Amino acid sequence: MENNNSINRRKFLKHSLLAAGGILIAPLIESCTNDDFTDIGNAPDNLKNAGFETGVASFDPSETGVIIWTRYSTGINAEIIWEVSRNSSFSDIVRKGQVNVTSVNDFTVAVDVQNIPSYTKYYYRFYNIKTKESSITGETLTLPSKTDSVHEVKMAVVSCSNFPAGLFNVYGAIAQSDADVVVHLGDYIYEYAPGQYGTNPYTNPLGRAHQPAKEILTLADYRERYRQYRGDKNLMLLHQKKPFICVWDDHEFANDTYKSGAENHQPNEGSFEVRKMAAFQAYSEYIPLKTGKDLRIYRTFNFGNIVSLYMMDTRVIARDKQLEYSDYLDAAGNFNQTLFKTDFLSPGRRLIGSEQMQWLGSQINADPAKWKVLGQQILMTKMMVPAEMLMVLNKILAEIKQYGSAQPATMLLLKNTISQLIVLKTRHLQHDPTLTPQEIARITTTLPYNLDAWDGYFMEREQLYSILAGKKVVVLAGDTHNAWLGKLSDAQGNFIGTELACSSVSSPGLEGYLGITSDPTQAIELAQAFSILIDDLEYANLYKRGYLQVKFTSASSLAEWKFVDNVVSETYTVTTEKTHTIT
Repeated sequence: MENNNSINRRKFLKHSLLAAGGILIAPLIESCTNDDFTDIGNAPDNLKNAGFETGVASFDPSETGVIIWTRYSTGINAEIIWEVSRNSSFSDIVRKGQVNVTSVNDFTVAVDVQNIPSYTKYYYRFYNIKTKESSITGETLTLPSKTDSVHEVKMAVVSCSNFPAGLFNVYGAIAQSDADVVVHLGDYIYEYAPGQYGTNPYTNPLGRAHQPAKEILTLADYRERYRQYRGDKNLMLLHQKKPFICVWDDHEFANDTYKSGAENHQPNEGSFEVRKMAAFQAYSEYIPLKTGKDLRIYRTFNFGNIVSLYMMDTRVIARDKQLEYSDYLDAAGNFNQTLFKTDFLSPGRRLIGSEQMQWLGSQINADPAKWKVLGQQILMTKMMVPAEMLMVLNKILAEIKQYGSAQPATMLLLKNTISQLIVLKTRHLQHDPTLTPQEIARITTTLPYNLDAWDGYFMEREQLYSILAGKKVVVLAGDTHNAWLGKLSDAQGNFIGTELACSSVSSPGLEGYLGITSDPTQAIELAQAFSILIDDLEYANLYKRGYLQVKFTSASSLAEWKFVDNVVSETYTVTTEKTHTIT
């Protein structure tokens, strides 16, 4: 004879575990592999849209399933029912289950729905049968299998959404696009306090000051920041309409993160390891991944026989601390090039680490898909700029930091330096015999533009290139807040692949760092100069906010750089500035 408590407990276990698949594969994700939901009951007819103010989302689609997500925002423990259907009326439900939400996971729900047909669109929702509160209906899909007849794959590639920097119009534009999936390359949130990075004259009038009103350090802080970002209507709409495939960059933790620290983590802020794990916990709650058990988030997505997408981590797992040019300047300001070169070419410097490198090699070598696509955070193209120009750029940044803006004389120096270098580079490309050795040295003495990128990890990049050689390789990148098109070449000059880098959702680009936001002419001229002076760079946009759409077919891939005309008004237009075809 069982008492009522035993019966209720058994009934709850049946609903929350058996009906949801019976396997808790990670602390934050429930796995559903069957369709035994007949005794859960039907949804009431009078469901009301309430209780789920941060909307719905889906993540990590595969050919057999997808993770669906929501947050029950009432702040009370509850039993929530979820449904996945082939139609929006939910008359053709393929999976259904019940899950208990509590404060342990900040009332978030993540269900890994499995064993559903490939290459299919689905609708999903969550509701509380007792209160009749229901989420909005989300839309998602499963990826094509290798036996499905698929002709094209369309990805929207995006990164770097800074809440105080402007409206997320770029997310709204992607929601209205025909992209199949969203590939988010990180900086989904920023850790800064109000008034810090990204803040501008529009921040407060638009109601976009960061919450909580401090730099985020604790689990509670990171959770509140995610809730703020997920309350944005454009991001909410995009999550409702498209499945996301994500990796983090640095600002999900702190600026310029590496494996044991970050530029924006100070000793008086406590243990970085504690902060890192708090950030990871919050990330896993709001961006659930199938690898969510630990920090090793690298994983593969297969789109039939057309594309294999390898999502990587270049930030947290293995990255050694970034080199800094300032560490190689003596008291007189002279640059110790010999010491820098020794450190720069050190074979022991790591960015992704040996374990991830081995994983990537085994995946790529075993995969028959036409296109091998790397989804990762930072620029891989060799951005080697004339040292003379780089020093002027660094002087401008120092003046902005000290005075709030660059001095007019330094901006004029930059303009004159660029003009002279372009003339010399053009003559050099034309094999002008009258060039002096000193003039040639001005354009051939180069340094990496950004040591936080792959350029700061030269030897490991060469190791990666040896794996990628001979494949149809496309590398996707974010992080810089600017749009780039580069060709990847190894130390011997062999072509490895093409890099397509997206601009930002709202974070200011190089134009913001250099204080030239009021006049795009300067940013345009600088982009043109970069394209001429950097051998492996073919295109740059240094001042517009936008995203990248890439369409893959068995014959070619087409990249389109799309931009919004503003991030300060809810009314905006979208234009395609650049297209590039790879065959």
